[in-house]
Amino acid sequence: MKKILVLASLLLMYFGAFAQPGQDVEMADALRASGKIYVVIAIIVVIFVGLAIFLFSIDRRLKKLEKEK
Repeated sequence: MKKILVLASLLLMYFGAFAQPGQDVEMADALRASGKIYVVIAIIVVIFVGLAIFLFSIDRRLKKLEKEK
């Protein structure tokens, strides 16, 4: 049952990715033309790196607490 649910969800995501029409996004073109897209990407990377560091530190603390018990 679990395999069927995973397969169905993957198929839905696959079809959803191709359901969008191939239209140009004006905002993305403007950001790319002015070079500001790199700022947006840098901010997204900083946010994800911060979240990863935060989650790893929480994981380390939890492991330390589990070993104490």
